[in-house]
Amino acid sequence: MAKKTTGLKKTKRNRFSTEFKQQALLRAVKDGVPAVAQELGLEPAQLYAWRSKAQQQGQNEEAQRLQQSELARLRRELARVEEENAFLKKAAAYFAKQPK
Repeated sequence: MAKKTTGLKKTKRNRFSTEFKQQALLRAVKDGVPAVAQELGLEPAQLYAWRSKAQQQGQNEEAQRLQQSELARLRRELARVEEENAFLKKAAAYFAKQPK
């Protein structure tokens, strides 16, 4: 029994370093995506995908910074409230001991 061939060749995908991608995106900002893609032998869609991914990572980092600042604010608020509660407990104990 012979194997059927579909006529499709497997193409090897190029792997690009993060540094290469960043440099390509910086050039694309200056010279435009189509021109840089042609110079580097890439498809413009590939550069657009890299740009989109970089923007999403930037948004994720910004969201993470916002969450960290909110967490710090909430911790400060919690410490303040715990301090107030401790004071109120002491005051309640003091007034509970006083004769009427």
